[in-house]
Amino acid sequence: MYNDEFELTFDLADAGPKNEQRRPTLPEPEEAAAAAPPVQETRETPVSAAPENTLAPEREPGPAAEPRSTAPAAKGRTVLISGGDRGIGAAAARAFYAAGCRVAVFYHTNAEAAAALQKELPGVLAVQCDVASRASCELAFRAAEQALGRVDVLVSNAGIAQQKLFTDITPEEWQRMLDVNLTGAFNLCQLALPGMIRRKEGRILTVSSMWGQTGGSCEVHYSAAKAGLIGLTKALAKEEGPSGITVNCVAPGVIDTDMMASFTAEDKAALAEETPVGRLGTAEEVAKLLLYLAGEDAGYITGQVFGVNGGLVI
Repeated sequence: MYNDEFELTFDLADAGPKNEQRRPTLPEPEEAAAAAPPVQETRETPVSAAPENTLAPEREPGPAAEPRSTAPAAKGRTVLISGGDRGIGAAAARAFYAAGCRVAVFYHTNAEAAAALQKELPGVLAVQCDVASRASCELAFRAAEQALGRVDVLVSNAGIAQQKLFTDITPEEWQRMLDVNLTGAFNLCQLALPGMIRRKEGRILTVSSMWGQTGGSCEVHYSAAKAGLIGLTKALAKEEGPSGITVNCVAPGVIDTDMMASFTAEDKAALAEETPVGRLGTAEEVAKLLLYLAGEDAGYITGQVFGVNGGLVI
């Protein structure tokens, strides 16, 4: 049972073998996969190049024109999103694309989803990358930078998750969790920062989790890695602020993505009832916050952690 206020998160068996794993009823708060293959260094295989997005010209406002939204403040910027083939990452790709940004996404193994996103958003570049591998990150980042010209905004979103008793976590599983969720962000930040520092501007956004804020039973390694992302965000914000670079973190709660495909309507209703706003979150809501934090209007916001959890964590 969780040791915090979320005591309805898991069902516990009153009897059974000592090491019997508890059956979780709360889904992972993000789009991360439940398991991941062993770390492998992989070469990038760009599905297509990323030409300039063609946008319809804006109309000049007349006397009765509707007020223009200031939401797409990141228009014209180049954006790199890791884990961009599904869930929150794909929603972020759509949001930045609609705002007029040039977008590249990294995906790990789901080439089909990446190709579908490219078909939906012509001009988006998709590059295969295992973020846990420094060599793979270097190759993929080079391909993205060459296609985009530069990387103005980095969204470090790639991650994996696993629900397992702490005493049953193997050293290999512990290391893999840290390698993907934390070292992956380290790799991409180090690759993106030289150009940002040289230009004296840039935006880095990390995607943590509410469990990185509170800790989650049966997810100690996941919680530790996501908490590490929060520490990375705050420290890096202090270090890079003088260079005109902001670094912020988004910590999603229970988001209704394809990770919840196996949940029944009754399961989802129960989860919604536990959330103060009475519903689950959407990937699009997280993406809108990422878009704002990447824009000009967020220039005085850095080193912050933004919970998108419907009040589940306050």
